[in-house]
Amino acid sequence: MSEILVLVDHVDGAVKKPTLELLAIAKRLGTPAAVFIGAGDKAAAAAETVAKFGAEKVYAVDDAEIKGYLVAPKAEALQQIAAQANPGAILIVSSAEGKEIAGRLAVKLDSGLITDAVDVQEGPVTTQSVFAGNFTVTAKVTQGTPIITVKPNSAAPEEGAGAGTVENVSVTISDAAKKAQIVASQPRESTGRPELNEAAIIVSGGRGTGGNFDPIDALADSLGAAVGASRAAVDSGWKPHAFQIGQTGKVVSPQLYIAAGISGAIQHRAGMQTSKTIVAVNKDEEAPIFELVDFGVVGDLHTVLPAATEQITARKG
Repeated sequence: MSEILVLVDHVDGAVKKPTLELLAIAKRLGTPAAVFIGAGDKAAAAAETVAKFGAEKVYAVDDAEIKGYLVAPKAEALQQIAAQANPGAILIVSSAEGKEIAGRLAVKLDSGLITDAVDVQEGPVTTQSVFAGNFTVTAKVTQGTPIITVKPNSAAPEEGAGAGTVENVSVTISDAAKKAQIVASQPRESTGRPELNEAAIIVSGGRGTGGNFDPIDALADSLGAAVGASRAAVDSGWKPHAFQIGQTGKVVSPQLYIAAGISGAIQHRAGMQTSKTIVAVNKDEEAPIFELVDFGVVGDLHTVLPAATEQITARKG
């Protein structure tokens, strides 16, 4: 079976959950092999993690010459590994950076590219939600090495020991890839909650909150969930743009999505309707959000959410 390359998404060597999901998908398609681009002294720990989830080989690239730049050097590194490994497919997490790397890589390899897949099966054949979520399509790359970016929460991580053999790779980065340099960076202030793109549960608030997100925050904390917001809530200044879910915000696909005080305009629906289970709380029983929910509650979120939080907290105790 041919190798299926998975680009490791990590923070200082700590492998993020979407990478483990990609390894589960890679097992369906061939032999999982991870590509780690990061500090040389972090490679062994990352390799140990991905090996637990099936990676048979880990291509390790020391990023000492890469980390001061934007994504172009990563695309070149991945291109050189792909030329060496001749993989059956390349899987990348569908983040802003991941999609840019994938796009650059597709040009370099003269290969077809599929982005924002929510499922990948043998072939590889992908499933996508397109045109603001109005259609579900299946697609297949017909030229070159299939390059596929996959949304987080599209598969469940599957533990299963792989060999995890580390192969250190030296790559040559062109001057052209170093035209954009990072001159300063600052870590985002931690909320203590999961990242929106990776969260298994998201609680979102909209115009119906009236600017009071306390019930949203409390329910999210009781569930270990991330907090999101509609465009109306963000435009009103109640939450920063980083919280926005929708066509002009983040596109998410959690296991559970709770929409409170959100009418369900197409702009918002495009960002969340591939969620596995959707629950809505809204005073307006005619709200469009109720057209796509699995469970709906007609009521005031300021009454419903605290009651739900109380019950969840009691049952957890």
